[in-house]
Amino acid sequence: MANVTKRGKSWQARIDYYDDQGKRHFKSKSGFKTKKEAQIFISQMIVDKNSGKFIPDTPPLFYEYFWNWFEHYKEKVVTERTKKDYIQVRNVLKKYLPNKTIDKIDRYSYQQFIDEYGSTHSKATVYKLNSLVKACVKDAIYDGDINKNFINRVTLVYDKSKTWKIDYLNEKEMLMLTDYLIKTRNKHFTSKYMILLAIYTGARLGEIQGLKWKDINNNFKTININKSWNSEENIIQPTKNESSNRIIRVNSKILEIIDELKDNKSDFVFTNQYKTIPTSSAINKTLKDSLKELGIEKKKFHFHSLRHTHVAYLLSKGIDIFIISKRLGHSNISTTTNVYSYLIDEYKNRSDDMIESILNNLNKDTKKDTRVEN
Repeated sequence: MANVTKRGKSWQARIDYYDDQGKRHFKSKSGFKTKKEAQIFISQMIVDKNSGKFIPDTPPLFYEYFWNWFEHYKEKVVTERTKKDYIQVRNVLKKYLPNKTIDKIDRYSYQQFIDEYGSTHSKATVYKLNSLVKACVKDAIYDGDINKNFINRVTLVYDKSKTWKIDYLNEKEMLMLTDYLIKTRNKHFTSKYMILLAIYTGARLGEIQGLKWKDINNNFKTININKSWNSEENIIQPTKNESSNRIIRVNSKILEIIDELKDNKSDFVFTNQYKTIPTSSAINKTLKDSLKELGIEKKKFHFHSLRHTHVAYLLSKGIDIFIISKRLGHSNISTTTNVYSYLIDEYKNRSDDMIESILNNLNKDTKKDTRVEN
């Protein structure tokens, strides 16, 4: 099998071959300026194979393979912020597995790596890294570059002392903040409106900054999240991932409040009197000042903590975690349960009490239905 694929502005040539043991391998070369140059290289490799002059590639180092996979399959569909996650994983693999080639990486060596790396990193960091490597390995198996999924049965290790417990407002604090923001809002300064919408939706900051009036449907009481705002470059960009594109149901009250901003005469919902969208630092200052005014001490609380507050409130009201996951725009429910495991554990005890009460009632109903038969 031989193929030529475009990678960014250049082309890559790739051909498969088998070693003396009948194991399949691939040889590839990137950086061709034109498709024709890559095809010529493929033709030469085929001639070399037939004439016995073919020189097999040395199996790539695992961290090189990971980065090659990212550039080929992921780079064109992820944001610049997400790209930094892949860069971080590549650097970690290079540091901890510098000499491990793709054909030598196995469950034992990967577990050793996780044990060492995880011993000094938080649960969230280890889980994130492992999920990206796992996606790479899954594709490598599909492409025939790896025979076994060595990650499936690996035990993830992490430093519990560094595992971050999410910061959020309890129901009383959330209601205090909401009431304060509503009473002190000013349509010329839109930060308080943005904070309110985060409380009501759990949406990310960039998603809220990027909202336009056409994304809000007052009739159906919905907000369409389909883009994000890059405040560093002041441009619209795609959402974090495909699953982040979603429609969130809200109530009439928050829509009535947001509608006040139409007087600002802008396509963007949260344009202020200076014809700009508030930055992260400006919004967080407003949030911090509001909490201080209310006497709520949360030193590490920031805008993203409002997303956690939204989740905590929904969990406290018995909303199913699957529904919450969809509302947050997570790609799967495991992401939600991993991020909010601390919160879920808090509400598990409450659910257990409810289950016990239900089972007690079942016992009572059974006694009522018991009758003697002759």
